[in-house]
Order: sequence, then C-alpha cells, then structure tokens
Amino acid sequence: MGFGVIVSLFLFIGFNNIKCCLGEIGTASVYNPPYTPTRCNGNRADQFPLGNLFVQVSAGLWDNGAACGRRYRIKCLSGSNKPCKGGTIDVKVVDFCSKRPCPSTIVLSNDAFSAISKSKRGKINVEYIE
Repeated sequence: MGFGVIVSLFLFIGFNNIKCCLGEIGTASVYNPPYTPTRCNGNRADQFPLGNLFVQVSAGLWDNGAACGRRYRIKCLSGSNKPCKGGTIDVKVVDFCSKRPCPSTIVLSNDAFSAISKSKRGKINVEYIE
C-alpha cells in the first residue's frame, strides 16, 4: 500500500471513531416523587437502580418504549448561576416524561439532578451518551 492510502485509511478510521464518542446535547430538569407507576415497569420497586439515578425521557428519546432500561452517561455543561458540579453520572431510563410539553430532553430524579447540579430546580444544559 502507498503512503497516501495508509494515511487516508488512518484518517477515515480516526474520524469515524471520534464521532462515536461524542455525546448529544440537550437539556435536563428535575422531577419529584412519587416516581411510580412508570410507563416502563409500573409499580415495581426493583426497576430503580442503586443511588436512585434514573430519568424520564422526552418523546425524542422515548422510541415507542424502546428506551426503557436504556442507560445514559450525563454531564452538566451549563445553566443559570453556574450550577454544574463537574463529573458525570450514569442513569437508567424508567419512564416517559409525563408533562406535556416535556420541560426538557431528559428529566432526572431528585438524586440524579443533585448529583450533577448545585441547583435545586430549573433547567441545565447537558451532554448525554448512550
């Protein structure tokens, strides 16, 4: 193989791999108990992960219920009054956003929202990766 072909192949593979690692950008807000029943598993207590890091998702992520059990890694990017704590959290989808219209892309449980934001409520800008 010629040098140009090798470089082109390397760049092609490299740029395709970069795309897989970048997350989507959206908004996140918080919702309060009661958390059951959910659209994914009704009143089952075992649907909630340890640490109560779970979410509802908006129509764009719901995928006709296929989102149930899906996991996302979420990072706070920005918001009013510098709310971000830094770091990421891993959350599990347990429900479809119950409000119409949904206030954000992802609606986090109290514990999940507190894990990434210093704010008690409001909306933050997030990056999320499946």
